[in-house]
Amino acid sequence: QVQLVESGGGSVQAGGSLRLSCVASGYTTRGHFMGWFRQAPGKEREGVASIFVGGGGLYYADSVKGRFTISHDNAKNTLDLQMNSLKPNDTGMYYCAADSRGFPFCTPLRPECNDWGQGTQVTVTS
Repeated sequence: QVQLVESGGGSVQAGGSLRLSCVASGYTTRGHFMGWFRQAPGKEREGVASIFVGGGGLYYADSVKGRFTISHDNAKNTLDLQMNSLKPNDTGMYYCAADSRGFPFCTPLRPECNDWGQGTQVTVTS
């Protein structure tokens, strides 16, 4: 059974950092696009960052470039998101997701993915 489980969310002051982690189980993610997506109250879900597992292609939303870093650990089959210089408008529920259909699915360009985690809340206070 495919499962994606996120952890690492929390509350932090503006300018602070958080690291999100997602463990994938039930299948190999090599050859998939995996990414982080977020949804703030009253807003549509948006893509934050994605990676092509096994190929290394990285994709970031303009709003997070230079502040967030996505990475994948092949041995552990985990997807991480290091978030630095956090801003109040980074607040939202963050979801880990994966998709096998190829670019641009499951990237900030097209935030549609086959598999989704339950989400972890990130709150940035000013």
